Amino acid sequence: MPGLGVEQIYRERLVLLERLESAGFYAYHLAEHHTPAVHSLAPSQNVFLGAATQRTERIKLAPCVYVLPLHHPLRLIEEICMVDNLCNGRMEIGVGRGGVLEAFFWGQDSDVEVNQARYIETLEVVKEGLSHDELTYEGTFYKFDRLPMRLRPVQSPYPPFWYMRNVETAAINGMNTIIVGTLDGFRANVERYHELWEKHQGKGARTTAGTEPKIGLVVHLYVADTDEEAASVARPAWEEYRWNLGTPRRLEAEKRGLVQFLGDNARTRPANLPPREARRDLDVSLESLERRQRGALGDAGGTTGAGFGVLAGSPETVREYMDDYVKTGANYLVCSFQWGNLTHEQAMRSVELFSTEVMPHYVE
Repeated sequence: MPGLGVEQIYRERLVLLERLESAGFYAYHLAEHHTPAVHSLAPSQNVFLGAATQRTERIKLAPCVYVLPLHHPLRLIEEICMVDNLCNGRMEIGVGRGGVLEAFFWGQDSDVEVNQARYIETLEVVKEGLSHDELTYEGTFYKFDRLPMRLRPVQSPYPPFWYMRNVETAAINGMNTIIVGTLDGFRANVERYHELWEKHQGKGARTTAGTEPKIGLVVHLYVADTDEEAASVARPAWEEYRWNLGTPRRLEAEKRGLVQFLGDNARTRPANLPPREARRDLDVSLESLERRQRGALGDAGGTTGAGFGVLAGSPETVREYMDDYVKTGANYLVCSFQWGNLTHEQAMRSVELFSTEVMPHYVE
């Protein structure tokens, strides 16, 4: 939020987190982004979650995601153990490969295949180290020989894992998953996830935590008393968010002449990866009851490059959306309440309306 000091943003976000816990939300997810990005002020998720462990008692704390190629696996193992113990076993772990532009600025090889290899190896080391008293591993990037694992997580063999934006990778590897995009086509992702989960994990199989695997969609949400009020606030906030999400990194790449990260090169993916999502591509629209039923509200414009969806409306409008959401077969929903230039007061009011006038209709 422009004009606010970082220390105030952190204080307000912890207040918001406390309210989410009291409202009964399952988990708090926190993204990892680094300079030259500007849309995340928590590049070290574990530092913020360490503070969150002392302000909450029930809500799960779930980084989504750790950009594994940027982490030394041993340090990450130790910090995961610390957070899981500080919160008494409420930690959940999201993992991902991240982008090669950030890898470049971190001084790493920005080749997508090398980045993917770092992701796979780091994930293997993290799982091995979290689940054993000694860590022995020999790979391309790391080698450990009977290294004592003094810190252990509360949860055994390790906290639940999440993978974002690829139902195939998530299901094949036995992870919960979160998808980005709009509601259109989301049902296909849900069906594909369950199909592959049954194929690779077994019919009726549970996660390592013994729970039903979760699949959900990310929705940037703003709830107000009326559709008109919600749209008037959400439109400029969404434009601000879209700019923050993609433009600073692109401008930095253009300024430095880094053509390998521009245009179609910005979306280069490693070979032999499964399709990212079984859906239409990444057009982003501002949804409300009017738009969904009569097409009258209009479009928030363009794409973000990440495909996140946004929903703005009254509680009645949001319930209309939720009715359709439930029909997809998904069993999870990620609500982002603080984005763009929304104020702390606006986000808190949105949470209040959602938790009191929407959630009771869908949570037993």
